[in-house]
Amino acid sequence: MSSTITKVALAGATGNLGPAILNALVKAGFAVTVLTRQASPTSLPPSVTAVQVDYDSLDSLVAALTGQDALISTIAGTGLPKQLLLIDAAVQAGVKRFLPSEFGSNTLSPKTAALPIMQDKVAAQAALKAKAAANPGFSYTLVINGPFLDWCAAVGLTVDIKKKHIVLYDGGDRKYSTTTLASVGAAVVGVLKKPEETKNRAVYVQDIVLSQRELAEIAKRATGGAEGWTEEVSSTEEALGKAWTELTGEKPNPMVFFMEFLKAVIWGEGYGSQFEVVDNALLGLKGLTEEEVQKVLEGVL
Repeated sequence: MSSTITKVALAGATGNLGPAILNALVKAGFAVTVLTRQASPTSLPPSVTAVQVDYDSLDSLVAALTGQDALISTIAGTGLPKQLLLIDAAVQAGVKRFLPSEFGSNTLSPKTAALPIMQDKVAAQAALKAKAAANPGFSYTLVINGPFLDWCAAVGLTVDIKKKHIVLYDGGDRKYSTTTLASVGAAVVGVLKKPEETKNRAVYVQDIVLSQRELAEIAKRATGGAEGWTEEVSSTEEALGKAWTELTGEKPNPMVFFMEFLKAVIWGEGYGSQFEVVDNALLGLKGLTEEEVQKVLEGVL
């Protein structure tokens, strides 16, 4: 069986990450099919095929995936449990490579994997390993890239560049790996072009390694100087406490506990947020200089 990948299906083409991956796939010349709940989705490039599916129907998913070489999932939030049926459908349809909705924290770190917000991803990993072991023609790749550099700045998670404010966790000096949405798209293309080298494993990518204090200095330059900037201090233990309080409350808000857990993962000790080894060279990623990070942050303003 040829390992060459030319036909790629994408589940979750909207949202934060989906469009960046879609654009990278189209630019790289892959024949892309988008799985969609809507009969006629808007804003898709003319070369992209849209197929309406029922994510709760194995038959619907198998029909849509038959003939595809690879499936990429950027399904997020409450949709993550649907990946298990997607995995079954991919195997049944003869898909060769599945990239699940990782694209974030280091879920291969036991401390990260133990958190409640990671359980759907961990379940998908277990299912993929079992299916790959039982089906030699099926394989998977986990893409782990840390927090999105541009998106996190835009929503004020890592630094609130629009309000010129930053909350420093545990002193603000712990380093973490971070990657732009566009670079994650490029990493996905790299995986599909190197199927044997990326088979049945995690790949780690990063644009840069920063501390919060270093990010704050770059952000200040992006806004023309330190004038008007404010800082406050907090701790990852406090973030964890807020997360658990929200999660176990009477009416938990998923966005609140998700963001608080995420702060602990990014800046807490032992979560593997600074990658020891990266696959940038294999996947064709050059990374970013501090000057280029400044331009990214200027683009957020």
